[in-house]
Amino acid sequence: MRRDVRSVVLRLARENESWGYRRIHGELAGLGIAVAPSTVWQILKDAGISPAPRRDGPGWAEFLRSQAQAMLALDFFTADLLNGTKVYVLAAIEHGTRRIRILGATEHPIQSWVVQQARNLLMDLEDAKTSVKFVLHDRDASFTTAFDAVFQAAGARVVRSAIQLESWNAGSAAAAVSCWTGPWPGISAT
Repeated sequence: MRRDVRSVVLRLARENESWGYRRIHGELAGLGIAVAPSTVWQILKDAGISPAPRRDGPGWAEFLRSQAQAMLALDFFTADLLNGTKVYVLAAIEHGTRRIRILGATEHPIQSWVVQQARNLLMDLEDAKTSVKFVLHDRDASFTTAFDAVFQAAGARVVRSAIQLESWNAGSAAAAVSCWTGPWPGISAT
């Protein structure tokens, strides 16, 4: 094994204490350094550094439980009206209470309408003395930067789903509504 690879591995580990051997391997690959993950693991182990460190902070499940009261997820689902018109329904779930708020429905969720729904939601939450720290939504084009700015101005952090995780929040409102009322004909997640 080349000495310079070992020094780069150890430097990355010391400068980024929460990184494990897999993350360091990925960074090395990004730098064009070809080395096996097992080699990175062995270098760290030989140096007395844990190859898979326990992060000091809470895990994802602990984080969600501790922040649930301040978390809000938004999503669109579609509904077919009796006259055959398809509308987009914007819904929000307050994770702490599992309360679902149907914010509005429209045939065309243009930016100005979506932004106004965000403002209305914040006013309702303020009236209910509910604070929001995190707003979660997918990468639907209707969730514009202007939409996010409404929540950011109120001090909330906006979290968009990763590209690979488009289904993490998709249909959450429709699914939650159907849990209490049974499936609604003509409703699907978008």
